[in-house]
Amino acid sequence: MSTSPVRVEPRAVRVTFAEDGFTVHLSDGRALFMPHVYSARLAGATPEQRAEYELIGRGMGIHWPQIDEDLSVAGLLRG
Repeated sequence: MSTSPVRVEPRAVRVTFAEDGFTVHLSDGRALFMPHVYSARLAGATPEQRAEYELIGRGMGIHWPQIDEDLSVAGLLRG
């Protein structure tokens, strides 16, 4: 009997911000830097609006309630 390896998708654990973009820190130790222009809503948001985010789906996504923006970790990994 053979078994398939269990595939565990990395999840976001926190987000940090810089003037020109944001970094998503993942559960597997990686960090993804994305420029704000990756999302038109994030590009047009104030620093205060960007800083207010929620991890959703136990870290599978990020939600910014003030600008109604959602990004998935899988989508960020695909670019």
